[in-house]
Amino acid sequence: MNTRRVILDELRVQAPIGMLDHERRAPQPLAIRAEFDTDASRPVDDADIGSVLDYRLLRAALVEEATRGHTDLLETLVDRSLDRILRDFPDVLGVKIRICKPAAFDDCTVCVEQSRRR
Repeated sequence: MNTRRVILDELRVQAPIGMLDHERRAPQPLAIRAEFDTDASRPVDDADIGSVLDYRLLRAALVEEATRGHTDLLETLVDRSLDRILRDFPDVLGVKIRICKPAAFDDCTVCVEQSRRR
């Protein structure tokens, strides 16, 4: 199958995430990278956004999942985000999501990445 990959890279959000006391008091910065595979054998109509995967909607879904309520673990947020994309976007054949907490440590960024296919 001929596939096309749409990538959202370095999506930055302030999200209520973390298990530690100081993480529960204030939102933290997250950086999200998401890759979405679609069927590229369908023709693309340059005048019709409906002929392709609308990345505005993908971005909005990821932001909503990250900010809709407190989440303790990055793993949970990644898993919830994968569920949402595969549930709400039937044209997505496969998805990989990486969510990073750049402020978790002074000397490194912590990321969790997971992928799923239909």
